[in-house]
Amino acid sequence: MTLLEQDGVAVRPGYRHEEKLARVGQSVALGDTLLKWYELAPADAPVEPAVSDLARLGLADAARLGELRLGGTLGFVILHRCDEGFHFLLVCTWRNENELWETVWAKDGDGDPGFHPWPLEGSHRPTFCVWELGAVAHEARAWARFLRSPRDRDARLDYLRDAYEGRV
Repeated sequence: MTLLEQDGVAVRPGYRHEEKLARVGQSVALGDTLLKWYELAPADAPVEPAVSDLARLGLADAARLGELRLGGTLGFVILHRCDEGFHFLLVCTWRNENELWETVWAKDGDGDPGFHPWPLEGSHRPTFCVWELGAVAHEARAWARFLRSPRDRDARLDYLRDAYEGRV
C-alpha cells in the first residue's frame, strides 16, 4: 500500500481539528527589539492574563540578563495555549532581510513556575503548528510589505500596527 492509499496518514484516527482564535496584545520592547504580541487559544478558553503576564515578565528578565539576545530588530511573539495548562511561547525575529528566526519556550501547567527554553533534539524538528501558521502567514506578508517600503520610521510603525486577529 502506498502513502496515497493510506487513510489518515500521521493523524490519529479520533483527532478532531477545532479552530482557535488569534488575538493581538500590546507589543513588547525587549532592549532594542520590538515585537508584536499574539495569543492563540480556543475561543472559549483564552490565554489567562496571569500566564500572559508571566510570559512577558520572563522575556523581559531574559533580555535584561542577556539570556535572550534578539539582535535589535522587529518581529513577533506567539503565546499559544495548546491545551488546558501547556503553553508555547514563540519569539520570532526577522534577520538577514528575509529570514524568520525563532526561540521556543514553554510552560507546562500550574506546577511549572515559569516559561523556559524548550529542548529540541534531532535534526528534523517541529517548527509551527497549523494554528501558529495562521499568524506566521500574516507576518510573512506584513514583512514583505515592509521590505518593499522605504523601511523608514513610518514603515516600521506600519509593520508594528499590521497584525492579524481572527480564526486560525
